[in-house]
Amino acid sequence: MTEGGNGRALAALRARLATLRGAAYWHALEELAERPGAAALLAQEFPRHAAGLLDPVDRRQFLRLMGASLALAGLGACSRAPTETIVPYVRPPEELVPGKPLFFATALSLGGFATGVLVESHMGRPTKVEGNPDHPASPGATDAFAQASVLTLYDPDRAQTITETGGIRPWGAFLAEVRRIVETEGPRKGAGLRVLTETVTSPTLAGQLRALLAAFPAAKWHQYEPVGRDNARAGARLAFGEAVEPRYQIENADVLLALDADFLGCSPGNLRYARAFAARRRPRPDGPEMNRLYVVESAASTTGAVADHRLPLRASAIETFARALAAALGLGGHPPAEGNPARAHEIALFGAALVPDLERHRGRSVVIAGEPQPLAVHALAHAINHALGNVGETVVYTDPVEAEPVDQLASLHELVDDMAAGRVDNLLILGGNPAYTAPVDLAFAQSLAQVARRIHVSLYYDETSALCHWHVPAAHELETWSDTRAYDGTTSIVQPLIAPLYDGKSADEVLATFTGEPERSSYDLVRAHWQRQHASDDFERFWRRALHDGVVAGTALPPRSVVLQEAPVPPPAPSGTAGSLELVFRPDPTLFDGRFANNGWLQELPKPLTSLTWDNAALVSPATAERFGLTNEQVIELRSRGRTARAPVWIVPGQADDAVTLHLGHGRTRAGRVGTGVGFDAYGLRTADAPWFVTGLELYPTNERQPLACTRHHHDMAGRPIVRAASLVDYRAHPSFAQDEEPAPSSALTLYPPVPYPGYAWGMAIDLSACIGCNACVVACQAENNIPIVGKSEVMRGREMHWLRVDRYALGMAENPDNYFMPVPCMHCENAPCELVCPVEATVHSAEGLNDMVYNRCVGTRYCSNNCPYKVRRFNFFQYADWETPSLKLLRNPDVTVRSRGVMEKCTYCVQRINVSRITAEKEDRPIRDGEIVTACQAVCPTEAIVFGNINDPTSRVARLKADERNYALLGELNTRPRTTYLAAVRNPNPELA
Repeated sequence: MTEGGNGRALAALRARLATLRGAAYWHALEELAERPGAAALLAQEFPRHAAGLLDPVDRRQFLRLMGASLALAGLGACSRAPTETIVPYVRPPEELVPGKPLFFATALSLGGFATGVLVESHMGRPTKVEGNPDHPASPGATDAFAQASVLTLYDPDRAQTITETGGIRPWGAFLAEVRRIVETEGPRKGAGLRVLTETVTSPTLAGQLRALLAAFPAAKWHQYEPVGRDNARAGARLAFGEAVEPRYQIENADVLLALDADFLGCSPGNLRYARAFAARRRPRPDGPEMNRLYVVESAASTTGAVADHRLPLRASAIETFARALAAALGLGGHPPAEGNPARAHEIALFGAALVPDLERHRGRSVVIAGEPQPLAVHALAHAINHALGNVGETVVYTDPVEAEPVDQLASLHELVDDMAAGRVDNLLILGGNPAYTAPVDLAFAQSLAQVARRIHVSLYYDETSALCHWHVPAAHELETWSDTRAYDGTTSIVQPLIAPLYDGKSADEVLATFTGEPERSSYDLVRAHWQRQHASDDFERFWRRALHDGVVAGTALPPRSVVLQEAPVPPPAPSGTAGSLELVFRPDPTLFDGRFANNGWLQELPKPLTSLTWDNAALVSPATAERFGLTNEQVIELRSRGRTARAPVWIVPGQADDAVTLHLGHGRTRAGRVGTGVGFDAYGLRTADAPWFVTGLELYPTNERQPLACTRHHHDMAGRPIVRAASLVDYRAHPSFAQDEEPAPSSALTLYPPVPYPGYAWGMAIDLSACIGCNACVVACQAENNIPIVGKSEVMRGREMHWLRVDRYALGMAENPDNYFMPVPCMHCENAPCELVCPVEATVHSAEGLNDMVYNRCVGTRYCSNNCPYKVRRFNFFQYADWETPSLKLLRNPDVTVRSRGVMEKCTYCVQRINVSRITAEKEDRPIRDGEIVTACQAVCPTEAIVFGNINDPTSRVARLKADERNYALLGELNTRPRTTYLAAVRNPNPELA
């Protein structure tokens, strides 16, 4: 029985939870089941599939396998990459110093919205992305997508040549084709020409598109983003009668309500919002009041997981809840009751506590509606914020960031109608993959076949490329010049870090061929655009400053006044009958809309709430699983509006009952060698009139099973006191609760001799109140330390190589538990259990307290891993790293050893960064400053939950955190004296609901 086990055992789990006293945290639902054999599974280091590896085995097979194992242990640890020759510079470039990386400011975009980044470049090759602290959308942090962008840059599966119907063609042949299109469309003023793009926020590209439409006035520009913002845009127009965008001032909000809004996890501005939210989650006597977060959602999300109060509701019922809330605040008539009478009491209690809390915090509260909700919910959220006096305080409004804000689904529908009717002769698709992502009922692929000339510009030869005549490889954002805007309108100049690896072309360069400028480069186009904007200024000074800072000063959109319309909100939509099923669509937490399907780092990254890798699943609640008799990994058949899909089940505590959530982005047929055929395609059930949720779902269990790779059970800690948490009221009454269960260090006997650390003593503190479980730190560690992926089959054996994991623990009933996230790197114990058992002294202690690994000593006994109570050491079973692919050699960080097979690996506190700072400080004859060393996981964290530094310095930030009463050592009773410690989580529940 995997997580959740048999849904029919839910009653037994409820009964067991009801008998527990005190704070009983659980890691996965099978811990509560206590079925026979569960203890044995927890006792194994790698519980899944281990028994089937060598069973049955005879004497001869045993000797053969052991002989191979011993050979690999001796030879694998000594294996090395193939010998390669290098050619030195005769005259090296002046700015390049071997061993000294350069950093360049640029921007990466997702869904059209930019995040400012600083990219590390080693002698002309980018290897690592960090957040730009001067950029308002990133405040020095990044997400998992930005961290993994360097792997996409060097992906050998990217399109590498221009092709026409599968044949390789030169750039000149493509220019000749464009000339024929221009000559044909010129007399017709472009009547047969269409351009399809994703969301465009680039000022330069928008200017080019407008110039194209001016030259061909009968042509049309269409936009489509599968994870778009149509509902949010329509809701604002309904509320204010004009297109405006809300910008939330989270730092000013004491009470927050999210209505199906994952504003911390997957939304424009999420990094900024996460930083502002977490800054108010640290209980400090001298700090601001701790905020309180309410979340009403249909699918378990990152935002919901860290809420003080969470109400799981079907997606269609959230509009009813919003109307009831508005009525309680005096904004309209009383709406109909929720479709499920069994939930009425729970919903009433939630609302009865929420409404007074909002009213007590007028001007200091905010209501945020998520894109999955219809425009009525967005309009209601704007009206509630207006009524509570929040406008201008916790929410402001600006003009749209998009260059051309349109209803994108309607725009795509218009294009499909024109193609089907034969009105489109020439179609240029700049980016995106509409043949895969378009709603299934629009039949985009079938209509596309009616177009005489079809051109696709994209990074990969994907599903859309296969249906087009011409395919032009796109340049990666780290390979080309461009410009783009952030969620608040701030513009950044995108500058390349490397020449295009495969002679890719930017969208600007391709579009320039249609406007008679085929010879102009992306640099010329972007620079010329900004020269026109700053013709009277000192342009060179402006240009250099914009490139240096990564921000074009003064481009953030200013707040503007809005007037709430008196028009009534549309009548409520039916919320579905009790017992009926809903199908809910969400972007995948690691693949987004599918564009990252061929990125192995993101495929193998455990999803925050399910810990699944290399797959998607049909997510159901424990009660829904019990109702249909479902178990994890059981394949079910889903039928919606005459369409069918088959998917494995995964039971998720906190999922709304009678709702099945599917993550988009899997089931690709042309994604490259890594992403093709992974998971199932949820787009096959998504329609244009119901892009986010649809009622009337039919579910049919089958007798088939599909194994899923979940990392949650690989490193269980068997019920010991791992996470420590309390409410704000309890914390104030008993602030030292986190340390109560630990013995005093002096009272513990030990065989370890005391070791003085007169110089530096490095340590880390992780604040569990701030961690939102986004997993960006895991990818940052992977990018920094050259950690390979292992693939689904190896993950299922417990052999993933991540040096850092983020565990999730739950408290309460399985229907709606409280969730707590805990990042777990190497603890760097002062009394390290791993060091005593290593027969070759491969794991040793440094003079500054680091637990180091000497790779060329390790012979792979794995004694250290067996003796580690935290299970943070990884054994490199096979040659996981790709030594052969030329482009992937450019990816690796030269400051970090690339390990071969047969050695143990683990977190090093980014010792290479420590050494760089030490050398710099010694050259300048000074001590290392506090904050000068920033580990990869610390740098990426959007909530600043991770702090690293010298604990010998009492004024350092890490020393102050370790002196905090919330600080505790994980498994401190073992007297390992870990250098990594945690600050216990504090939540701020409403006493009326607690």
